[in-house]
Amino acid sequence: MDTLIVYASKHGCTEKCAELLSKELIGKVDIINLKKAMYTDISKYDKVIIGGSIYIGKIQKEVTEFCSKNLDKLKKKRIGLFICAMQGADIINTELNSNFNSELIKIADAKECFGGEFIFERMNFLEKFIVKKVSKVTSSKSNILEGNIHKLAQAMNAI
Repeated sequence: MDTLIVYASKHGCTEKCAELLSKELIGKVDIINLKKAMYTDISKYDKVIIGGSIYIGKIQKEVTEFCSKNLDKLKKKRIGLFICAMQGADIINTELNSNFNSELIKIADAKECFGGEFIFERMNFLEKFIVKKVSKVTSSKSNILEGNIHKLAQAMNAI
């Protein structure tokens, strides 16, 4: 079964997680960054895994647009969903469920949060200011949850 991973990444964390995920999946896997290639023919894939990072409670618009434009086709696929976010475990499910179409949430075979990163060297002044104020983080920090990447891969491999 062929798998497509589509994602949008602003500072590279989601891209890093998508690559880690691809290494754990069985079969042919293609990866597409929606910030570089918006049009994607998903007809040849059996499984589609969609991911993005959360900024101020929202996933990238490229992910939302991809899901909206392909909703009918996606409903015929096996679906995996993931977000990259640095929020606490208490709001992760809310953020995951509120950033994807409710129909995709219902049919998803697997959903996970892969954690996230604050890489200050890649942020502009405003982003650094917001992260420092809201998250109380003053330097770069990585919290990629490789165990959750493994769990999503195992769930998708079991299909």
